[in-house]
Formats: sequence, structure tokens, C-alpha cells
Amino acid sequence: MKRLIALTINGKLHEVAVAPNLTLTDLIRYDLGLTGTKKGCEVGDCGTCTVIMDGKPVNSCLVLAVQADGREVLTIEGVETDEGLHPIQQAFVEKGAIQCGFCSPGMILSAKSLLERNPSPDEGEIRTAISGNLCRCTGYQKIVEAIKEVSNKG
Repeated sequence: MKRLIALTINGKLHEVAVAPNLTLTDLIRYDLGLTGTKKGCEVGDCGTCTVIMDGKPVNSCLVLAVQADGREVLTIEGVETDEGLHPIQQAFVEKGAIQCGFCSPGMILSAKSLLERNPSPDEGEIRTAISGNLCRCTGYQKIVEAIKEVSNKG
């Protein structure tokens, strides 16, 4: 039996009926059409499905949609501003931190969350913050450089 939930995604309230076993990833991608949130391992290991929920990065594949009832969620689609790319997104482009792009939404959201908590992280803190996000292309150094560029220590 479906349950009616209400959650705010990227500043917009959504009221949807969801099955009890529907993941937040599937709700975001398939029911709401926000395909920037990627599906990877579906067991919380790769971080491609990372979103920010109530200010903290979470693997949306490990969150049931019913658990997001009453919560605020930010996906990659909500990061860009009216002026254009968010500084983190721009730094990823400029530093070559985007290769295939599959991990980029989760990496950017993890970085955004870190920089909101700590605007001046050192390299170790940056690496720890993105440790739950796997990248198959860049070797991480360019990703770390992009995050450093946006930090107060950049």
C-alpha cells in the first residue's frame, strides 16, 4: 500500500504517494525526473547517488522515500544558481575534475556539504569528505584541486 509523503527537493514541495520499499534515488530519478542523481552500486559503496538531506550528504540508495517525509533534499539540479554554475561546479570544469561525469554530482554535493561546514579544509579533510564517492577516471587529484580552489585555502 502506498503512503503519501511530502518533501522539499531543490526548494520545491513535492507530495507523492510512494511504495514502502521505494528508495529516495528511485523517487528522485524516476518519479520526479531529476536524473542528475545517479544509480551505481545501490548498496551505499560508490556515492554516485549522494544528495544533501537536511544539510548532510547521504547515499540516497540507502534512504527509503518514506524516510524523507518532511525533509529537505538538495540534488545536483538544485546547485546551479541563477547566475550560472555554482563555484564548485565551475572549479570542477576548470580543473578538469570531470571526465565521464558519472561521479560528479555526488562528488560536487559532498564537496558543497564540506565547504558549508568548513570553508577552509585542508587536503586531508577534503579527501575524507569525498572518501565515500568513488571515481573511475580522474585519480582524485583534480577533484581535490577543484575543491581546494573554492575553499578559503585555495
